[in-house]
Amino acid sequence: MPDFAYDALTTAGQRTHGVIEAGSRKDAVQRLRQRELRPVSVTATQAPGGRFDLATLAPVKKEQIADFCVQLADLLTNGVPMLEALSILGEVSVHPRLKAAAGRIHDAVAEGANLDQAMAAEPGIFTELTLSMVRAGQEGAFLEEALQRTAIFLRKQDEMRSKIVGALTYPLILGIVGTLITALMIVFMVPKFQPFFDRLEQSGQGLPLVTVLLLGISDLLMSFGWLLPLLVIGVVILLRRALRTDAGRLRWDTWRLKIPIIGKIFHDAAVSRACRVLGTLLRNGVPLLKSLRISSESTGNRVLQEVMVRSAANVTTGDTLAKPLAASGLIPPQIMAMIRIAEESNTLDDVLVKIADRIDQQIERRLEVMVRMIEPLMLVLIGGMVMFVIVGVLLPVFDLNSTVG
Repeated sequence: MPDFAYDALTTAGQRTHGVIEAGSRKDAVQRLRQRELRPVSVTATQAPGGRFDLATLAPVKKEQIADFCVQLADLLTNGVPMLEALSILGEVSVHPRLKAAAGRIHDAVAEGANLDQAMAAEPGIFTELTLSMVRAGQEGAFLEEALQRTAIFLRKQDEMRSKIVGALTYPLILGIVGTLITALMIVFMVPKFQPFFDRLEQSGQGLPLVTVLLLGISDLLMSFGWLLPLLVIGVVILLRRALRTDAGRLRWDTWRLKIPIIGKIFHDAAVSRACRVLGTLLRNGVPLLKSLRISSESTGNRVLQEVMVRSAANVTTGDTLAKPLAASGLIPPQIMAMIRIAEESNTLDDVLVKIADRIDQQIERRLEVMVRMIEPLMLVLIGGMVMFVIVGVLLPVFDLNSTVG
């Protein structure tokens, strides 16, 4: 049985700590209470001499999370109690990280936490969309359907991601290899022509601007090229820290929506998620205000989330949903027209889901076009870099020949 490190209070209020052996965290808590100790914290520890498993650090794929949701929904639908279902999933899960997460979720639920709260304690596994759908399913008493729909969303995202990665693999390899070859040419080949260029300058024959730029880049890479990896790592660390703050995340999401071409895809994806979750909640009888609050958390974009939160505040004053959303300018006019008509005809739930389906289709077409454009653009970019090096080296030679001639 695993060991659990505990920090507890005695009946006299004194703090004590130690290690206790138990089958699960719940059992460890019960054993401490039997000893008349009040647990403050109980965490699993690795046994001395235990072997560190790198598999526990491997990311959990969306397909595996989708399977987890479907299996949990099937067990609950067939009358299996929640705790027993989570215990079964912990036993049958193949991925070590997901297996451990299922055990922690089981223990948290056994101690009185809601399923969404227990899953939220695993941020590296379950996304905001998954948590929002589970939370909505619990509040609206349609948890099984919410889990099934979540699995569908995750599989769609995974399928789209696989298509993009497959289409971008060749252009990415082409870009990396082309950039490395160009950098090696600038660092190792261009300096060999430096004596020739120096003699041209001493003879009064000036160097072309392209050659001057090429020599400057070569000197820069030779002197400070080793700093580039450190600079990239530093920028990544700073970005990750900034994104952990609300202000940093808001600025990042605002900037993402303004990126040419890609920003439109980010925007449409956020709108699609919000419409789909909101429509699903309304279809299952969840009140509009609560549906707006939950669906706003599933957008994946703080800008749209704040707009939906403000919309909920305006709805409480008697305004329609369409009015505050239209004032934000983030929802396209044609979609706003459909939402306005759906509110009047009381078919908002069905219309929102159809809007999400239509937006997803547009995103797929836009991504396909973008991916097809990347390969020729990459070839042009690499050709331009190589041509810049060749022209920078050979242009002084051509100028010298024309002068001599």
